Amino acid sequence: MKNKLQKSIESLQKYPAFLRNFLLDFAIGRTVKLVGTTGIHFEKLTPNEVIAVVKNHTKNRNHIGQVHAAAMILVAETATGIVVGMNIPDHKVPLIKTIKTDFVRRSKGSIRAVARLTDAQIQLIQTQDKGETLVNVVVTDETGVENIKCEMLWAWTVRKN
Repeated sequence: MKNKLQKSIESLQKYPAFLRNFLLDFAIGRTVKLVGTTGIHFEKLTPNEVIAVVKNHTKNRNHIGQVHAAAMILVAETATGIVVGMNIPDHKVPLIKTIKTDFVRRSKGSIRAVARLTDAQIQLIQTQDKGETLVNVVVTDETGVENIKCEMLWAWTVRKN
């Protein structure tokens, strides 16, 4: 069964690709203000996989000219949060529980996060009222090198009205 987020994303499919991408980025960025501030772009949004990119723009850089560590973590958290959000029934609320990050190499250029859920994880999210799952995310730079290694543990519970 599709939730509100999936329906919203699908409603944008009627627009041409260039406009659809802008509208999607704008809608998510308006809802999650920090995502909008950093200019995160979504390359792919499906219930199994989300690909998000943060550009190496001046506002996102650290003192040595690469994407700031916080922006790297943000794009990973955003990608994992959206993939969980696309699968969670509307009567539940997702919450980030744990973020573990190891910085393994300096980055070059933009940062890309690819978050994936297995069918078993999706089934768990959709059927259990309360639970948690470790969402797989791979974060790379423009050269394709994995710069940070992340563990994003997402939890969910029934929404209180």
